[in-house]
Amino acid sequence: MSGCVQSSRDSAGGGKNIHFLYNFSTNSLDPHVDSSYVPIRAGITETLVRLDEDNLTVAPWLAESWEGEDGINWTIKLREDVTFHNGKKMDASAVKASLERALTENVAIQNALKIDLIEADGFTLRISTTEPFPEFISELVNPNVSIIDVTEDDYVNHPVGTGPFSVKLFKPGSKVEVVRHNDYWDGASKLDSVTFSFNEDANARSLALESGQVDIVYRPEVETLENLKEKENIKVESVGTFRVHQLTMNMERESLKNLNVRRGVDALINRQDIVDNILLGHGKPAEGPFLPSLPFAPSYEGRETGEDVALNYFEQAGYRLNNGKMEKDGKQLSFVLLTYPARADLPLIAQVLQSDAKKLGINIEIRQIDTPEEYMASNRDWDLATYSNLTAPRGDAGYYLNATFHPKGALNFSGVNEPELTAIIDELNRTVEQEKRDQLSEQAADYVDEHRINSFILHPSTLVAYDESKVKNWVTTRSEYYMITNKLDVK
Repeated sequence: MSGCVQSSRDSAGGGKNIHFLYNFSTNSLDPHVDSSYVPIRAGITETLVRLDEDNLTVAPWLAESWEGEDGINWTIKLREDVTFHNGKKMDASAVKASLERALTENVAIQNALKIDLIEADGFTLRISTTEPFPEFISELVNPNVSIIDVTEDDYVNHPVGTGPFSVKLFKPGSKVEVVRHNDYWDGASKLDSVTFSFNEDANARSLALESGQVDIVYRPEVETLENLKEKENIKVESVGTFRVHQLTMNMERESLKNLNVRRGVDALINRQDIVDNILLGHGKPAEGPFLPSLPFAPSYEGRETGEDVALNYFEQAGYRLNNGKMEKDGKQLSFVLLTYPARADLPLIAQVLQSDAKKLGINIEIRQIDTPEEYMASNRDWDLATYSNLTAPRGDAGYYLNATFHPKGALNFSGVNEPELTAIIDELNRTVEQEKRDQLSEQAADYVDEHRINSFILHPSTLVAYDESKVKNWVTTRSEYYMITNKLDVK
């Protein structure tokens, strides 16, 4: 553990320092491709717009206003008082160059933004999309669309952004040290520096906070929470987010092409037990991808689960329990299940599913991987995966539906290509009126449920613990995008 973090009293840049310990590591700070979103979370980069988490609306950030009534031709007015960390002005030409690089480097961003043409004029951007796309501005919330000075080309180790902190030192897989950007447009931070470290071991993160090595820990080990709460100066926050833990199903695998097999797997999941015993109550069982409180979440009918229900589905799929094995044509039903350690509860969920499946004679081989997005996108030698995803980080269903269920989606690891579902999502992308958008989103979610495209397990709370005798103005956000800000301070 001590190799992954340094004492919080040994500041990265001298003076007032906070040491933040995060659960995902990264080997690159290139904001246009980094799937851990560290550059925006560490306060290095910013996007043109951001999520207003109180109102679930898109709010200005580097852009101060925008218009695009026809959904195709957009005019974006930039702030005129923003400088990059190297002192250069952030004008429309610089933003255009940054956006064009993001489009070139990241196919998922290219598919998400649907940009045809970008023109720059002073501090005004004019952007045309390839088709009517009313939600274009909300897509600019994506951390992979962060604005950087692309004339500075060490993107991996030293991206030059506009945030309240600039990179001093980056040790891939270990930490990034950032120092205050004195000319930050929204007011310089009172902190001199922040150390943003990585450790995927949840227990080690908790111990680092207990021992005073770090000041803030993201997602401490659930089983250590009561012990942390007993410490005089440690505050633990549990905040509901837009996240869902899901069981991603590889629809290209022969067994999972059968709807009743997918239904059987889904019926094996005891959601309430998982919330109670693995998350210790810090979450809610999921019926679908979206929180029930959101206007586009369907009202699901009560679904029966359990071994008997699952067995019935597997039998409808042609399987029979024979000498303790679930078989079809003499072959046992088996799955390769991917999981990853950065979210400590996911491997535990995988083990529970493995155990419950074994009772029905189903063999599950658990395979641990490090980078789920990279592995699932590049390999098709797996059947199931425990995965966690933000489903409505912008207060709208469009992001998740496009990313996860559209054939061109960046997170479509299932290989979903359902023409009827794609048509619903395409219509959603063309629709402006919010009530109609909610109806289409609900329709898409109903389709996903009816066809059991993935299983939705639970909505976890985000857990953060910190030394409240030192840390001032920390905010645990629902979107999980905004962490190290210029408001963060020490007492």
